[in-house]
Amino acid sequence: MKVIPKLLLSFFLLGCSSQSPSGADAKSGRLNILSTTAMIHDIVSEIGGEDVDTHCLIVGNLDPHSYELVKGDDEKFSRADLIFYNGLGLEHGASLLKQLKSQPSAIGLGDRLFAEDPKAFLVIEDQLDPHFWMDISLFSRIIDPIVEALQEKDPNHAAFYKERGEILREKMIQTDQRLFEKVQTIPEEKRYLVTSHDAFFYFTRRYLAQGEETHWEERFMAPEGLAPDGQMSLLDIEETVNFLCAHEVPVVFPETNINRDALKKIVSICKEKGRPVRIAHVPLYGDAMGTKTYLEMIEHNASVLQDQLTKE
Repeated sequence: MKVIPKLLLSFFLLGCSSQSPSGADAKSGRLNILSTTAMIHDIVSEIGGEDVDTHCLIVGNLDPHSYELVKGDDEKFSRADLIFYNGLGLEHGASLLKQLKSQPSAIGLGDRLFAEDPKAFLVIEDQLDPHFWMDISLFSRIIDPIVEALQEKDPNHAAFYKERGEILREKMIQTDQRLFEKVQTIPEEKRYLVTSHDAFFYFTRRYLAQGEETHWEERFMAPEGLAPDGQMSLLDIEETVNFLCAHEVPVVFPETNINRDALKKIVSICKEKGRPVRIAHVPLYGDAMGTKTYLEMIEHNASVLQDQLTKE
């Protein structure tokens, strides 16, 4: 065995340990990760930790369904080593969709999971429902493809990505079960939900449904479809009013990033019919995260529903 002098060996090891990951930012040595939504961005940040630089494309109350690229977005894409997006038709703004399709480093997390297990996803009026983050147990499945992509780009930190992913998975499993138990304390006959648009089917199936209920989707109604940029008809409003009256639902829930005019009209019609319905003073988070973390977002929604649906 050839002996390497200690000084030479130390320089050799230092050189190995300081190797930058493939495609990493030249200044920080960390991977540059771009996520389209705040929900995905939060999960990536938890897994990547201090070993990646993370950025979110669609921030605040901007609508991910109709988002179009603005000045500076092209640079964000060009600098990214990896791009994570929701998929399932969520990001359908023409310029954004074109950019995502042209990027070899872009990973559609929902699309990938759907290919593996299509039965886990919902089809609403012949359209794939992209709002799968509303079910923590389902959204936790994005952990594995994120970990794998980070490990492939940055094998030096592979063990750290895996460890953080497992810690996050356990946290998500525990939160999911706790919120399920919280929402299930709402009496079964009161577990009906009306929101601004069709973002809560996954939430309804996971948290509001009663046991192995066959027609759980009948517990949820919204005047606007899967994308709030769609056209809402008088029939949509009429069906929502009928739903509220049939199930004696006392409250409708606005969403932070959607105009309340439709809900106000619905409440007004219900009043004319002698069915008092109020608009909840605290909105739900649908397409916009609103809170510091993804799990806080779902916890907020569960807490607001429990509070409002159990009021006398």
